[in-house]
Amino acid sequence: MLKIDVITIFPGLFTPFLDESMVGIARREGLVETATHDPRGFADDRRGTVDGAPFGGGPGMVMSPGPLVDAIEAVAGPRGSERSGWVVLLSPQGRRLDQAKLQELAIREHVVLVCGRYEGVDQRVVDLAIDEEISMGDFVLSGGEIPAMLLIEGMARLVPGVLGNPESVVVESFQEHLLEGPQYTRPVEYRGLRVPDVLRSGDHGAVARWRRERAIEVTRQRRPDLLGEIES
Repeated sequence: MLKIDVITIFPGLFTPFLDESMVGIARREGLVETATHDPRGFADDRRGTVDGAPFGGGPGMVMSPGPLVDAIEAVAGPRGSERSGWVVLLSPQGRRLDQAKLQELAIREHVVLVCGRYEGVDQRVVDLAIDEEISMGDFVLSGGEIPAMLLIEGMARLVPGVLGNPESVVVESFQEHLLEGPQYTRPVEYRGLRVPDVLRSGDHGAVARWRRERAIEVTRQRRPDLLGEIES
């Protein structure tokens, strides 16, 4: 089972996401366990203050170290050999997420996702409590909640037993550094376009060769940078 904890000041955003679709099924079947934790509960005032103006000036607010570090340590323990979970900060400064990173995270027993807000988090949170920073790409969102949901779904679908057909995670985009080729279903013909004959031939070897050829073709057209990984 994969355990995922999320530290966020907006835990309500996760309720419908965690209850529906594949993630909801995985939770109900006991394959994935999730929980959300609001750092406001670790603030040292009645208002639940979790942010402050940045030293040195500048726009916006910065998330304070006290509530975040305390929340992380309550969920995962202090950073070190006894820590129970791997703590990830969703951050534009982090490593860009890819399928290999999802596979690496999915085999961990416990992952803690920390959602920043405002102008970011105090650097001391990173220095004291974060194991890794991950970015969704070269763009900025208002917080880490949507990236955290993306990570949860990406990890959960890799947990054995979550997907009905285990081959689904093998024959899809970014496995073997290739995009997935075209897929077809019924009807055989639609508006003059037919399903390729090879897919209806029953020749599994021919089908596998066709799919790989199409995957390489699509990758060369849309993501030629990926081909260097398999052609080198």
